[in-house]
Amino acid sequence: MISQATGLSIATCGNILNELLETGEVIETELEQSSGGRPARRFVYNADFSYIACIYAKMEDGLLSLTYAVANSVGERVDGGYMEVKVLDAAAIDHLVGTLIERYDQIKAVGIGIPGFVHQGVINICDIKELIHAPLKARLSEKYGIEVTVENDMNLTVYGFYKNQNYDEDKTIAVATFIKGSFPGAGMIINGHIHKGSTQFAGEISFLPFSISREEQFIRLNHRDTFIPLAAHTIMSLTAIINPETIALTGDQVVPEDLEPIFKRCLDTIPEEHMPELILLDRPDEDYMNGLIAITLESLTYCLQLVEKRR
Repeated sequence: MISQATGLSIATCGNILNELLETGEVIETELEQSSGGRPARRFVYNADFSYIACIYAKMEDGLLSLTYAVANSVGERVDGGYMEVKVLDAAAIDHLVGTLIERYDQIKAVGIGIPGFVHQGVINICDIKELIHAPLKARLSEKYGIEVTVENDMNLTVYGFYKNQNYDEDKTIAVATFIKGSFPGAGMIINGHIHKGSTQFAGEISFLPFSISREEQFIRLNHRDTFIPLAAHTIMSLTAIINPETIALTGDQVVPEDLEPIFKRCLDTIPEEHMPELILLDRPDEDYMNGLIAITLESLTYCLQLVEKRR
């Protein structure tokens, strides 16, 4: 079966399986029931051979926290937790990574989610000031010798939400978040792929031309009577640019009663037939972590493929 799927010879597949058996990455189970000849050997992949650690940093209403999960190679969580911290900087994340690696020596990759903009592994814009200019990827990779991914929170949330929908075909959707005490952000999936832009700046919707200063924007976002117009302006911009099927809103600034007035205000500019469905995410943190787990597993797979190619 493996030979047919890969195009490799049966002898080569046998040699590779023997190597994987020695390392424990593959487990041999009971023999296949005989159909007349010698019964075939059966193997299963050892999902616990390698783990990933996923951590996301958050600031909500001035409260700093780290949420983490440890998952096996098929995405099943084996551990998880939440901790509030007084200082959330690279050292705090490094300490948690070290603790998890000490607890689970199978960890082969780490994924970090941050509320900001990451360019070439360095955090350039972030709601948590102590993380700005922190080269988290390089620091953790060099220290622990593992694959490290640092990604924007909205890209991860929209990816987790998208995968949870199990669409039959590629879709275009967006998730926009409005959190008290922070500027808004968005994540976009275009035709089934995360859209980050040429410098990974896509989704920084607080930089849309609102014809007001960022200071004034921050003030208006945190007042109910001025929040709806700004949120509608954001939805109209996303609609006109990427024409999504769905825009999911999240964050403690948005309540279910906001969806109708936002939608109606958008209709002053956008023809109704082009308006996306507006929904409120029920469990954004779950989507966030699911997206982080998925991206981290993909980075580990890609890393292993590169190793194989170099051999």
